[in-house]
Amino acid sequence: MIFIAVRYTLRPEAADNWPALIADFTAATRAEPGNLFFDWSRSVEDPCRYTLLEGFADEAAGAAHVRSPHFERGLSVMAEAITETPEIIHVPLPDRTGWDRMAELTPQA
Repeated sequence: MIFIAVRYTLRPEAADNWPALIADFTAATRAEPGNLFFDWSRSVEDPCRYTLLEGFADEAAGAAHVRSPHFERGLSVMAEAITETPEIIHVPLPDRTGWDRMAELTPQA
């Protein structure tokens, strides 16, 4: 599995509309055969900061994502909304296929 975390800092005028701006990109990526997850979150401390957590089955799936037409279109949309180059963590995780359950926390009945 390839795990990627990307942190975006947006222009204030784009922050509230960010989910709509990247909706097509998000939907197309989630539909890719090698995509395991593609989840956005907004910072509770800075409303102009969003973090994307991505998982791809392997390097080939990640490479196909970067070569896709929707990736190029998505970058174009994002470039108009960001204030700085995003920060990224890109880690190959051998022998992983997705999420595990957290051992320290379970729901109360």
